[in-house]
Amino acid sequence: MSVLQDARGCRVTGASGRALAHYERALHGFLAWRGEPRSEARLALEEAPGFVMGHVLEAQLHLCSRDPSGAAVARASLERARRLPQDARERMHLAAIATALTGDWDRARELLACILNRYPRDLLALAVSHTMDHYLGDTHELHARVAAVLPAWSSADAGYHGVLAMHAFGLEEGGRYAQAEDAALAALELEPGDLRAHHARSHVLEMQGRAAEGLRWMGERAAHWNGSGASSTHLWWHLALHHLELGDARHALELYDRRIGAATMNDLIDASALLWRLHLRGAALGERWRLLAARWAPHAEDAFCAFNDVHAMLAFVGAGRRDLQRRLLRAQRQRLAHGGTNHGMLRAVGVPASQALAAFGQRDYGRAAALLRGLPEVSHRLGGSHAQRGLIGLTLRAASNRDSPHFSHLQMRKMGTVPI
Repeated sequence: MSVLQDARGCRVTGASGRALAHYERALHGFLAWRGEPRSEARLALEEAPGFVMGHVLEAQLHLCSRDPSGAAVARASLERARRLPQDARERMHLAAIATALTGDWDRARELLACILNRYPRDLLALAVSHTMDHYLGDTHELHARVAAVLPAWSSADAGYHGVLAMHAFGLEEGGRYAQAEDAALAALELEPGDLRAHHARSHVLEMQGRAAEGLRWMGERAAHWNGSGASSTHLWWHLALHHLELGDARHALELYDRRIGAATMNDLIDASALLWRLHLRGAALGERWRLLAARWAPHAEDAFCAFNDVHAMLAFVGAGRRDLQRRLLRAQRQRLAHGGTNHGMLRAVGVPASQALAAFGQRDYGRAAALLRGLPEVSHRLGGSHAQRGLIGLTLRAASNRDSPHFSHLQMRKMGTVPI
């Protein structure tokens, strides 16, 4: 049995030198949000079908996609890996994947934490658990998990830029903006093309209201985003938010038309979030809502992730698709009855937020506001970043304003908010 070590000294069962090179490229892509990590992981397995961590990486890349279709690929990877010889660390990785596939991400994170306690330089365990922390809106662990392993790392280690970029994002989400900015810039000193670090600093600039600086800084680095898929889309989305902060809806809408695609689930999320912000500002959106709702329609009954559901509902409300709204709400009720992925988030936040958006679309602003007012204490459980979850607050403010007896239909038309 072949036993090599990865670039950080973790033993890997069943790998070859060429397979390990593909694995490292895939892991770098996952960390830096660049390239085609899934393709590199597949190449690693073609070189060495017995490479256990290659199967683990392939499974986790699909589980971390927010797309329910990824579960089937992850399950197949898990089954192949289970038939192979494994060491203790690899067995824990497989247990974490199996647990995540049941929908119990909290327990999956506990298993990954056990790996990190024993192997603090296990970069895949760190990156996956950090992604889950983000999706679950766990801002404490988003920072604490990376901070706990930092003493085991140095700038000489392969992938350290990614550790710093994750650390920067955790610091930013915890409100430690100066430290977050320092960590993001340190990551970019090591790897200028680390889009995760670009993303973390963009958040800092946004949260501190430094929109003009954000436009300049991101504009100078936009060349790094070309060919980066959903990661590129998300960075253009952040650039559009800087434009909106400066009151420039026209340039934000131009970025939507030129840069915000709809090829992946994350693209769809960004598209909904940007169009809704523009809608609340009274922008004329033409056929964009209809086209976006059509893209979301195949996911109307996923009820896989509360965060996804809310963004799908934005598109369905924006397009006036009552049929798709009803399908989504029905699928959520069925998911609550049967359990599964993100059940707690769906009950606490996903269902009432989706109901509030449907009410907003029907101009029942009082009900929309009442439902949304019940969310702030638990809205972090929806997942995503502060910037993404801020959409709830914006909608609550709009619903409250429109529910006011002084808010007339004429004012609504002046704001561009014709019935939808």
